[in-house]
Amino acid sequence: MKKLRVNFDEIQKAMEDVVRDSFDYFLDLRTGEIIALSEDILSEVRVRLYEGNYDDIGDNIEYIQFDEEPDLPYWMEDEVELALEVLLGEDGRYIRIPERDSSGAHNIMADFIETVKDPALKEELTNALDGKGAFRRFKNVLIDYPKERKRWHGYNAKAMKKIIIEWLESIGVKPEQIYSKKKKEGADYARETKL
Repeated sequence: MKKLRVNFDEIQKAMEDVVRDSFDYFLDLRTGEIIALSEDILSEVRVRLYEGNYDDIGDNIEYIQFDEEPDLPYWMEDEVELALEVLLGEDGRYIRIPERDSSGAHNIMADFIETVKDPALKEELTNALDGKGAFRRFKNVLIDYPKERKRWHGYNAKAMKKIIIEWLESIGVKPEQIYSKKKKEGADYARETKL
């Protein structure tokens, strides 16, 4: 199994974007970086690729020439090139990060409710889980309970970490966690203040 340093927070954010109407997310299996590509760019690239015959390109994506150059702002050119690399990469370098399973998310919320001690909040959260839009209603209920909302975020992150590890292992990756910049800076500060 390949060891890879990954940022669990970024993978969790990607998995929790279940609609994927603005961005899609890919894991770079060489670097552990999370690549977010806009759906507009991905759609444009897919359309142009499927209109042409690009079966024998291999790794030479920089040599792709469209019949008509995309009418994109200059700053988007790098994203188009990256989208081509992600979509055409035959070496398996990039893998799409799947959306979070809605039934799994529902179960995590239900499990969390069992840990809530306030009977009124417990009832509100239970009612929020009934029907479509449960996740949003659940989060909206917690807005009025900042301590429980903070506890929910920790509970959810811990549950998601297990899900992420299982997914990574299913694709042959043994994750090594890296921390977000904010956490790392806090740790560095704590270390410096102990000197």
